[in-house]
Amino acid sequence: MRMRRTETPIRRKSVRGRGAGRPSGDDGDLRARLLHVAAAQFARAGIEATSLRAIASEAGVTPAMLHYYFGDKSGITQALIEERLLPALAPLRAHLEEAGDDPRALAEAFARGVGEIVARHPWLPSLWVREVLCEGGCLRELMFSQIVPNLPQMLAQRFASAQARGLLGAGLDPRLLVVSLVGLTLFPAAGAPIWRRAFGADELDTDALLKHTLALLDHGVAAPESGDPR
Repeated sequence: MRMRRTETPIRRKSVRGRGAGRPSGDDGDLRARLLHVAAAQFARAGIEATSLRAIASEAGVTPAMLHYYFGDKSGITQALIEERLLPALAPLRAHLEEAGDDPRALAEAFARGVGEIVARHPWLPSLWVREVLCEGGCLRELMFSQIVPNLPQMLAQRFASAQARGLLGAGLDPRLLVVSLVGLTLFPAAGAPIWRRAFGADELDTDALLKHTLALLDHGVAAPESGDPR
């Protein structure tokens, strides 16, 4: 309780000084904002390179405030996994379970599910690149054990089953089809600042990206046949 009495005046001063739209001082609101700031900082600089002091500075609080809510950086990382990553990814599994066994419906469900995640959590693709794809990323092993356990394998098995029934092209590898879907969704989202700048295409938002991805999955690069309204 001594720490709380010490930090409360700092917290209230920070909230008033940061202007409209900031938390009113409620503990739950402030904790949620600190976690949101931490997620954005981790996505920009990486978990290892981000200090509690940097998160506190961005949030307009003292480092002691982060210690009060999360302990050390491992505590805030675990909170990010449990309170942000897992809830963010849960709807994707639900989308896939509802899609049935048609491979086109499965691919569309994956693309739509990832599109919804990115729209709600724009920091997630960059965090995924830094902390899962890059060697030494802090979340790589957790991806297999905690974040998306068995999801890629489940999706590949359903594609393989569709292929065995003649519903998927024989030349496709079901496992690499999952990789391709990730490449069509998370990679463009993570690289959006680069390709938007390269093409001067700030108007291409997540909805435009999803529409393009679905068209590519449905038709490839071939022009539609004459009379095909799609």
